[in-house]
Amino acid sequence: MSLDTLAAPARHEIDVRHSRFLASAAPIASVEDAAAFVKQASVADATHNCWAWRLGGDYRSSDDGEPAGTAGRPILAAIDGQGYDRIVVVVTRWFGGIKLGAGGLVRAYGGAAAECLRLAPRLPLVETATVAVHVAFGDLSTLHHLLPAFAADKRGESFDADGARIVLELPAGAVADLKTRLRDATRDRARFDDEG
Repeated sequence: MSLDTLAAPARHEIDVRHSRFLASAAPIASVEDAAAFVKQASVADATHNCWAWRLGGDYRSSDDGEPAGTAGRPILAAIDGQGYDRIVVVVTRWFGGIKLGAGGLVRAYGGAAAECLRLAPRLPLVETATVAVHVAFGDLSTLHHLLPAFAADKRGESFDADGARIVLELPAGAVADLKTRLRDATRDRARFDDEG
């Protein structure tokens, strides 16, 4: 299953038996990003600010005073269930006077998070690889011509007497095809750093 992150921050609000639940979600690139968003999205006068985040294999969640397992874990389950990574979700609750019970809390927190993520703009996460290739000066235009077809971005270049060393970042799944196409196009003159 391929994972997505959020293309932009998102919010969604639901009412459950007079309690108001506001889910706020954002993409993150670090644990510090997650902590900063939790702080920013938490509302001081709310009854609870429960949250969860996932960043690859790392994840955390908080029930913020709700019964254990009734808020943070359902929010995390919504993140995982919808195939998201590198995101944080804060669900803020304003108590409406009617107790929801453990099952009701799980459904409300998980439901608010899930609906927020379902409606949010998605951005596919693609694993990338960085490779360096050395080409002769006469092959530079050939290399530059191939880059768009492989969604490769130039990250650096240096020159020597024999040509140029170009550092590229591209989807990991496209590396082998780029090597083959570049070898064919340069009559096997292109050399990748991992080839010695």
